[in-house]
Amino acid sequence: MTKSRRVMAVIVAALLIIAMILPGLVVKAEAAEEKETGETGRVTTKVTIESKDNKTLQYKPGESQKWTLVITNKTGQKLSNLSVSPDMGGENADAWPFKTDYQKYEQKIDTLENGDHKEISFDFLQRDDAGTRRYAIPFSVYTGDNDEPIATHKLYVNTTEKPQADNSQNQGDNGNGGGSGSGSADGGAMTASVGNDEPAVYSGGGSGSSGSSSDGSVPRVIVTGFDTNPPEVHAGSDFTLTIHLKNTSKKTKVQNMLFELEAPTEGTDEQTSAPAFLPTSGSNSIYLDGIKADGTADISLTLNAKANLLQKPYSINLSMKYEGSQATQIESSSSISIPVKQDARFEFSEFEISPQTIEVGGEANVMCSLYNLGRIKLYNAKARFEGNGIKKQEIFIGNVEAGATGSIDAMLKGEKVTNGNSKITMTLSYEDESGNISETTKDFELEVTEAVDDSDMHMNTDGDIEAGSGGFPVVPVVVVIVIIAGAVAAVVFVKKKKKKQMLNEEEELLDELDRSSEDEREQP
Repeated sequence: MTKSRRVMAVIVAALLIIAMILPGLVVKAEAAEEKETGETGRVTTKVTIESKDNKTLQYKPGESQKWTLVITNKTGQKLSNLSVSPDMGGENADAWPFKTDYQKYEQKIDTLENGDHKEISFDFLQRDDAGTRRYAIPFSVYTGDNDEPIATHKLYVNTTEKPQADNSQNQGDNGNGGGSGSGSADGGAMTASVGNDEPAVYSGGGSGSSGSSSDGSVPRVIVTGFDTNPPEVHAGSDFTLTIHLKNTSKKTKVQNMLFELEAPTEGTDEQTSAPAFLPTSGSNSIYLDGIKADGTADISLTLNAKANLLQKPYSINLSMKYEGSQATQIESSSSISIPVKQDARFEFSEFEISPQTIEVGGEANVMCSLYNLGRIKLYNAKARFEGNGIKKQEIFIGNVEAGATGSIDAMLKGEKVTNGNSKITMTLSYEDESGNISETTKDFELEVTEAVDDSDMHMNTDGDIEAGSGGFPVVPVVVVIVIIAGAVAAVVFVKKKKKKQMLNEEEELLDELDRSSEDEREQP
């Protein structure tokens, strides 16, 4: 074999080996990519979207019905600032079986703990031309302002065909619709503002009867929005509800209008159950003379929110009865959802302080309990201790459920001496479901004294010399005084001893003289 043939053989063999290995590498790469991103091409998370009770809803033409979804967090971490929206089909109007008045429908979820689930609801009104079929509607979950969803799931809904077809119906953007027999108020589930940027979902819709005008169309009155005063509705308080109305007919005036508000009944006990909202005037009916063609009007009613309501949105049904141009009777209905806030309510136990007095550099243990007496959860609770004489201290308590107790346990360090007892302030801060921070304070007293060094209790010669080097020489003087006192005592002791010795000698001499005298007298 020549050299050129050997080279060609090597090249052919190398190409064959590459051709055999390359497909396997491509398959592995694609499999790895699919494992990381999933079939949809984006990173998957374990957030599930399910229809409540796993039921497929059945809609009818012109019927408004609530669709409740259950969102579950299985990601292993807490999720915040979530929004859930359905895919409305974009340019493909046949993919969306409901009437549409707004560009986007969404519901907000502030926080969703790992393993928890929350229910959200949409009110949709079926289009008259949706037909009898099964629709697959994708619902997606988004975080923050991200355009890409973290989870998408298709849910199914069944629609039914309108029983009677009426060629005189004209369902367009001008709001006319319905024949001489019946009609339906235009509107679907919409997102509105309640004056404080709090999202509230309401649905316009309903049905009219015997309400055709001279041109064969039925004038429709829809709810375009609402406001509350004050903007936030608190349980147990009064508020004024203002509803904005519009006559969508371009030609027909509506008149002799009667509106009735019906709130849901709250409470399981028959003796204590009552509507969530009650009119302060005692009547839930409102009368309006009329609305001109393509005109608008507002109606208002002062309501009282029941004191024991939970913190969530509550739906109010609005029924409307009015007359067309030929005094024909028309009926329709709509519903609005009002978020109710519950005020936080809690108490502190008495402080347990040990010890009551500390030295500079020492520590005191301060303990108390936080009792959550309200109906809402306290999020990210923290206690901050500040005051004269101590070092600022902050401790994290965490989330405190409604009806639960939180423990506050802090070690406060003395920083400088106080003149007797000094006021110390504990500031408790917490967040609500929307992330708004609130604070409250409670005071107690603590004394900080100067630190006492144990070495001062014993004499330290070297230390005393150093301390006295700049003042009076105390130690040398004391030493001199002690020496002098010792010398004086010694001199006095010696003198006393010599004096006693002399006295003894004199007594012995006298005794001896006395004995000599007696001896001399006794001799003959």
